[in-house]
Amino acid sequence: MIRLITRARLARLEDTARKASEQARQTSGAANEAFGRHVRELFAVTDRAERAEATTTEVGALLSRAVEELSEAQQELLMKDIEIRRLREELSRGPVAGETLTVLMHHGEPRAVYASREAAHADTATHGCPADHVWKRCDERPAAAFTWRCEAFIYDPASHGFHRVSRAVPRVLGGAA
Repeated sequence: MIRLITRARLARLEDTARKASEQARQTSGAANEAFGRHVRELFAVTDRAERAEATTTEVGALLSRAVEELSEAQQELLMKDIEIRRLREELSRGPVAGETLTVLMHHGEPRAVYASREAAHADTATHGCPADHVWKRCDERPAAAFTWRCEAFIYDPASHGFHRVSRAVPRVLGGAA
């Protein structure tokens, strides 16, 4: 079969081809633009996901540390509760005859009261007294003459109070009547 193509037909075919080519170019440009938008959205979503993951890790670490601190605080509260119960029991039973207390004095002023002399000596180390300090019996000088001094007190049920264990021996005044 032989087909004859006229100039008008050829012009119409060229025009259709040009329009098809233009439409293909526009469609390709729109597709490229849509692909670019999708790539940018993908990068933005990936960035948000990475930031969320980093934040989650950071919050997890903070939460873990907070749980550790809470556990430590609960343990400390439990120990303090046990100590409070022990002290309440001790307080409710009251003093026992012959029970002694030690008063730590600094330049004659009472600093603190301790259950034992060893506890008082240990506390002076926290106030600057050397831990290996050799403690000696105090002489007749007044308590204010000593930097640190420990005085023992014993409970006397007859008087309902504590009295100094070592009482000062009165000096005989020469020639006084």
